[in-house]
Amino acid sequence: MKTWIFLIIGFLLLNCSIAISNKTLTDSRLSQNGSMNVLSSPDLYNLTQRLASEYSKLNPGLKINVIKSPVINMSDMSANNAEVGFVTGESITAIDNQSLWTIIVGRDVTVPIINSKNPFLDEINRKGVATEDLSRIFNNPDKQNWEMVLGAGHDRPLHLYYTDEASVGSAVEHFLKTSQGKFPGIKLTTSKEMISAVQNDPDAIGFCKLVDIVDVHKQCFGENIQLLPIDKNGNRKIDYMENIYDNLKDFSRGVWIGKYPKALSGNIYSISPAKPINATAVSFLNWVLADGQQYLSMNGYCDLVNNERETQLAKINGSAIYLTPTENKSYANTRILLLVLIALGVIGVIMMQAYRQTRKNKGAAAPIPTHFTAAFDENSVKIPKGLYFDKTHTWAFMEKDGLVKIGIDDFLQHVTGPITRIELKNAGDKIKKGDWLLTLVQKGKQLKVYAPVSGTITTHNKAVVTNSTFLNSAPYTDGWVYTIEPANWMREIQFLNMSEKYTTWLKGEFSRLKDFLASFMAKITTPEFATVVLQDGGVLKDNLLADLGPEVWEDFQTKFIDNAR
Repeated sequence: MKTWIFLIIGFLLLNCSIAISNKTLTDSRLSQNGSMNVLSSPDLYNLTQRLASEYSKLNPGLKINVIKSPVINMSDMSANNAEVGFVTGESITAIDNQSLWTIIVGRDVTVPIINSKNPFLDEINRKGVATEDLSRIFNNPDKQNWEMVLGAGHDRPLHLYYTDEASVGSAVEHFLKTSQGKFPGIKLTTSKEMISAVQNDPDAIGFCKLVDIVDVHKQCFGENIQLLPIDKNGNRKIDYMENIYDNLKDFSRGVWIGKYPKALSGNIYSISPAKPINATAVSFLNWVLADGQQYLSMNGYCDLVNNERETQLAKINGSAIYLTPTENKSYANTRILLLVLIALGVIGVIMMQAYRQTRKNKGAAAPIPTHFTAAFDENSVKIPKGLYFDKTHTWAFMEKDGLVKIGIDDFLQHVTGPITRIELKNAGDKIKKGDWLLTLVQKGKQLKVYAPVSGTITTHNKAVVTNSTFLNSAPYTDGWVYTIEPANWMREIQFLNMSEKYTTWLKGEFSRLKDFLASFMAKITTPEFATVVLQDGGVLKDNLLADLGPEVWEDFQTKFIDNAR
C-alpha cells in the first residue's frame, strides 16, 4: 500500500515540476525585451500597428518597429533588418518569384456598398442582388440603371463608382468572372473619395475594402453607408442563411462561416525570407494566430477559422498546435490540470484503501471492470424522470416555489462536444415558447437553442457562465441555465414529453441525426473526415460536431435544430 502511495505522490510531483517548467517557458515568451522590426504594405499598416501595439502591451520590455514599405521584397527586409512582414495576396504576387516563407494570418474582404437612402432599399434588402445582376451592369455600361438589377418598374439611373485600387478590381473581376480590365463607371482617385461619393448619391453602387467603411471605435459601418446584400444562391431573396448584412458583427461572422462569396475575400500573409527562428518573431506570430485574431475583426478584416489557425501554427512550430479558448486568469489550464491530477491521486489512494479493506472483509474479490466507449447511441443519453423535454432539445422542471428551471438536454451536449462559452438573455427578459433562448459556442462555432416554455426570466445560472463545462458534465443539475416565471405552464406542458415518451421520440432523433450526417458525408471528398462522425461499423461517434467546421454547424442549425421547431 505504501508503495502505491509513494508512486502516486511521485507522479504528482513530476507533473507539478513539468507544469512549473511550462509556466516558466510561457513566462519567458511573455516577458521579452529588445526590439524587432516588422515591415508592412501600406494597406495593412494600421492593422500591423494595432497588432504590434497590443503585443507590446503584453511585453513592456519589447519594442516593435512597424515600417511601411510600398514594395516588400527580400532586399527590403534585409535592409531594414526585419524579421517578418505583413502583406496582402496582391503584394505577394508582385514579388518577382522570390522564394518566401509565408503563412496566412487573416483575410481582407471586398464589399459592394450602397447609399442607405436608396429609394429601393427595402426591396434590395429583401431580395438582394445576384451575381448575374451585377454582371449586367458591367457588361452594359450604356444602360446602367436600377432596372438592370431589380427588373422592370425601377427606372432610375444607377451610378457605379470605382478607384484604380488593384486588389479591389481583381476581386470584383474574379467574382463576376469577367476580364474586362476596368470598371465601367465613374472613376475616383482614392477609396475615401469613392465612399464619400456613395454617401452623397442615393443611386450609387461602389466597391471597396471592408476596412475602408468600418468605424473601428464604434464597430459599425460609416455614416449613410450600407452593404449591398448578395443573393448568393440566385433565388431572388435573401434567405436566412444569407442574412448577414445588417451589422458588422453578423457580416464578419458570415464571412468567417462561408456565407459570403469566397471570390471577394483575399488572404493576408505574414512573410519572411525563411522560416523564422528568432524566439521573439516566433512568439509574435504564434500570438497573432491565437489571441491576436480578435484584432483583425475589430479593424475590418476577418480572422481565420480554428482549423486554419492550427494549420498555420503547425507551419511555425513544426507540429500541430490545438487551440483552446483563452482564459482571463493566467495559466488557468495548468492549474486545472494540476487539480485534476491531484484529484485522481486522492481517488486512487481511496480506492486502494477501499479495495484492501474489501479483501480483508470478504476475501479477494475481483474488482468490477470499468468500460468506456466513445460510441453515441440511445444508451448514451441520460433521461431523468420528472422532467419535461421539448423537441428543441431543452428541458423544463417546476420547482416547489412555482418557478421553472430550464436547460439543454444530454443529447445535445453529446452532439456538440465540449462547450466553451454560452450567450444568454438577461434577467427580466420575456420569452415565448420557440423563441431564441441561448447560444452554445465551441471555439467560435455556434448553435442557437430555443425555449421549451414561455415566461419571464428571473435568474440565470452564474456557474455555467463562468464554467460552461457544466452543460456537458451535468446538464440536468449544475448545468441548468435559467429559472423563469412561467406564463402558460399547464397548456404548454401538453406539448412536451416526459421520460418514456421522450425515450421513444429520441429514437427518431437518432435517425434524423444519421440522415443529416449521411447528407454531409455525401458531400465530402476526403475519406478521413468520415472517421470524425462514424466509428467502425457505422456507429455514431460521441461529440461528433466537435471536430467539424462552422459550415457544418450552420447546416446542423438549419436542417436539424430549426426544422424541429
